[in-house]
Amino acid sequence: QVQLVESGGGLVQAGGSLRLSCAPSGDTSNTYAMGWYRQGIGMAREFVAGVSATGGSTNYADSVKGRFTVSKDSAKNTVYLQMNSLKPEDTAVYTCAAYADIWDYAPSGFSHFDYWGRGTQVTVSS
Repeated sequence: QVQLVESGGGLVQAGGSLRLSCAPSGDTSNTYAMGWYRQGIGMAREFVAGVSATGGSTNYADSVKGRFTVSKDSAKNTVYLQMNSLKPEDTAVYTCAAYADIWDYAPSGFSHFDYWGRGTQVTVSS
């Protein structure tokens, strides 16, 4: 069993930056492809970004391309989401997800994730 724990959320002004982290605990003998989703109030859950198990490939939603960067420390199976130029519409609960994998294929919004974190709140004020 794998548990994912996110950290790094908070309140920031529009135009500011935040970095989210997600680290697995439990059975970490595997490597994992990992991704970030977000869900704003009254909104559907949205895929934000994904990174392959090797960390070599990434995938982004169009709404965050050029502003967000996903990366992975493969030795720690830890994924990061650097969020720059934040906008009020980025306000949401951001959740980390993962599935065991060994390939260099970045997950997308169509990928099936087996493990999910509880989420961390990101609030961007105007």
